[in-house]
Amino acid sequence: MITVKSTQKIFTEAEISKLTGICTEHLRAVARSKHLGSPVRAAGAAGSHAELWLFTNTDLSVLTALHPRCEH
Repeated sequence: MITVKSTQKIFTEAEISKLTGICTEHLRAVARSKHLGSPVRAAGAAGSHAELWLFTNTDLSVLTALHPRCEH
């Protein structure tokens, strides 16, 4: 059972990873294959681009049902 604030509507991939126990690599893979979350591209230092995933409460519920905690 995962408990979150009812006012929180958007979660970052780091928050989802911490809440669910799914590593970032598996989280991104599941998100891509199941069309969950939304990737956001942010401009980083020296012109490089970083990709950040954002998830909703519904995405969090689906992820906990679909994927077990990572054991590695």
